[in-house]
Order: sequence, then structure tokens, then C-alpha cells
Amino acid sequence: MVTAKYFKALADETRLRLFRLLMHYEFNVNEIVSIMGMGQSRISRHLKILTDTGLLNSRRDGSYVYYNSVDSNELADLIRFVDKSFSRHNEYPEDRLRSQRLITERKTRMQRFFNDIAEQWDSLKQDVFGGFDLNGKILENVEESDVAVDLGCGTGELIIALAAKSTRIIGVDSSPNMLKQARMKTASIDDRVDLRLGEMEHLPVRDGEADLAVASMVLHHLVAPTAGIREIYRILKPGGKLLIADFEKHDIEMIREKCGDPWLGFARGEIEKWLSDAGFSLFGTERFKVRHGLNVNLFLSAK
Repeated sequence: MVTAKYFKALADETRLRLFRLLMHYEFNVNEIVSIMGMGQSRISRHLKILTDTGLLNSRRDGSYVYYNSVDSNELADLIRFVDKSFSRHNEYPEDRLRSQRLITERKTRMQRFFNDIAEQWDSLKQDVFGGFDLNGKILENVEESDVAVDLGCGTGELIIALAAKSTRIIGVDSSPNMLKQARMKTASIDDRVDLRLGEMEHLPVRDGEADLAVASMVLHHLVAPTAGIREIYRILKPGGKLLIADFEKHDIEMIREKCGDPWLGFARGEIEKWLSDAGFSLFGTERFKVRHGLNVNLFLSAK
């Protein structure tokens, strides 16, 4: 019986804690060991049981393996039951606190990284893209809009491009130094540009405020890309367009080190599923080769 195997797998306190932990976050083994305060071999054994049972997903990203709970209708009631039970009885609150602390540390490291390299960011991108004009490709695929949002706007290069087809452009970035560079670069059109400090997972944009959103080379910087995509859905008007450009999945650790990437790109089907799950309709994809053996996928979708 399918249901019985789930309860059998969860009939262990450590595995129950792991399952509840990974409902809310995605962590690699070393991070889980740190949160749970247990040895790696013990944690790995329990993770294998939960994964083999179909309760957890695992994905390899370079030299790391990350785990999170399976997102399926079949498990929805079980997930809600476990989560409510833990919350009601306030069991193992330290698991949640340590997890939140770790996520905060990740984001702090990322913000520090981008603050430190803001002035060199354009040259770093040039090393990866060479002569390929990604902003030009994005502009080819957007229609005229009233309000466009450049998510993870960096130094503002794409904002300049979007100004050719948008009445007003909102630029969002989590790095104050990146926004400082963007403010200088967009000074000539500053009456049409609204730069906002914020994170993709919690955008400083009202519900339905935009009719175009572009997330260019930003998802692989996020702790939780799916949360970012759901937020984009929230800020778009019905029928609003979303363009996502990002690395195809790769194993080049140098790119992680150079560009501060938590994710080594994404499989095409991965982003397509995330878009569908969030409520978007996909209407086109393109694939482009860039330098260092990397590829970039461009996804065109609508709310």
C-alpha cells in the first residue's frame, strides 16, 4: 500500500524532523548536519530512506547534493498534517531557527558579494557573454509596455534597453552598491526610472503593478527560485508578460566562484515546470551559446 510506506518512513523521530525541515527549505547535506547537530553518516542514511520512499527530492549541483520535500498533490494532505502538528506542539523550534539563520547568512554573503564587485560587474559579465547581446535578444521579444520591471537590475544596463519600449521602468536589486551604479547609468532617463532595494522573494512592488517583468540572469543567484517566480506572478497584471534568461545547467564551478552562484544553472524542464506551477503559460523558448562552454535559455511566458 502506497500510503503505508510513507508512514513507515516517517515512523522515526529523526526522519520526521528532516521531512518537516525540508518542507520549507532546500539544504545540502553539510547544512542539514549543521542544523540537526548530528553526524553526516546518520543524516545521509535517513535522507536516503526518505528519498527512496518518494518523500524527498535530491538534486546534484556541482559537488553538492541538495534535498527538499516532494511537491505533489498526493502528499499535500500529509505535508499539511505534519507541519500543523509540529507548529501546534512547538516541537523542535531550534530546527526552524537554525534554518532561518542559515538562510539569512546565505543572503548576507550574496549581498556582500554583489556590493563588493558592483563596479566590476559589467566586465565580469563581458567575460562570460563575449560579443553576445542578451539585452538585445530580450528587447526583440518584448512588446511596448506601460510599466516594466527589471528584476535583479544590477548596474542598470537592461533598464536602458527597456526604456526604448516602456513608459516607466522599475529596477529592483538587493545590493545598494549595484543600485548606486544603476542610478548613475540611468541618470539621463531618471524621470522614468524607479530604483528599489529589495529581494526577489519579497518584491517591493504592488500586486498587478507591472505589465512586463524581466528576470535576466538572476534566478541562479536566488536561494529559492520558485519563490521568486511566484512573486513575479503576483506583481504582474493579468496577461502580463515574463521573460526569464538564465544559464542552462552546467558543472563549471569557476562560474559559481566568479559570479556568486548558488545554482549552476537549470535544466530547461525545471524552469518550465516552475512557470507552470506558478500559473504562467509558456509560449516560447530560445537557446544561445555563450563563452566557457555555457548556454543561456530564454523563456517567454504570460500570466
